[in-house]
Amino acid sequence: MIKKKLNKISGFTLIEILIAIVITSLMMAAMFTSYTLVNSTYRQVTDRAKISQAGRDLVGTMLREIRMAGFKYVNDDIAASDKHNPIRIYKGKGFGSSGSCDKIEIVYGSVKYNKAAALADRYEYERYKITYECKASTKLDDSDLTGTSKIDGFAIYKSKEKWDTKLTPPDWQKVSTDDALYKDELVLDYVQDLVFIPYDENGKPIVSLGTYTPSDEKAYDVRTVDIGLVIRSTKPFFKNDKAGTIARKILSIATTASSSSRNIQQADRYLRDTITVTANARNVGLN
Repeated sequence: MIKKKLNKISGFTLIEILIAIVITSLMMAAMFTSYTLVNSTYRQVTDRAKISQAGRDLVGTMLREIRMAGFKYVNDDIAASDKHNPIRIYKGKGFGSSGSCDKIEIVYGSVKYNKAAALADRYEYERYKITYECKASTKLDDSDLTGTSKIDGFAIYKSKEKWDTKLTPPDWQKVSTDDALYKDELVLDYVQDLVFIPYDENGKPIVSLGTYTPSDEKAYDVRTVDIGLVIRSTKPFFKNDKAGTIARKILSIATTASSSSRNIQQADRYLRDTITVTANARNVGLN
């Protein structure tokens, strides 16, 4: 009787168990592949959104500050100086190992009101200068297994200085305890190029052969400034370069119609976003 009952107990054979293990393994492999693909796509999308948002936030700040360039109050009594040119642009060489971005200086006036002072001394006029410039990025290149190489790109730094009339002769403050002033604050990394092109009232680019643009003689001729920013993703975006030998060509914007185009030609796996906007220098022509 006992033997008959044991013979009737059902179970899995070894072959059935092996088949179940194989099917389960295939299902797990498919799920892992799908997860990896979705995760990679999500990372790429978020990385692209981050660099685009960061670049547009910075350009938006530049737009507001360029609109302030040249502004000063009617009774401003600070002595005029070539160092107060509303906008100065120092041209860079573009992307590359020995390259550089454009540098811009924006000068505008302000006023401090002291209610406790005598009536004639309640208004203290001030002059500020904001500077944007690029320096070599200090970010490490993730593709370098040694962890010693830096990425091939720039970082944008911002400074804010105040005109000090107590110096002899008056000059921009180099060191200050004023919390409103700062020097070389990092505002954006992974930058490939930064370009500024000033235009006059006729819509023609202002070109100067000197150190900076526009020259002192044309300091108040600026009506608009084109801003061009090229920024790259922090992580590789593309799986492979085309055939591994064709350079992906990323276009920056030309500094002038007659100058070199400052193109970026490099075979790599990074995504680049180019942002170009026009800023209206509404206060420059009022002087």
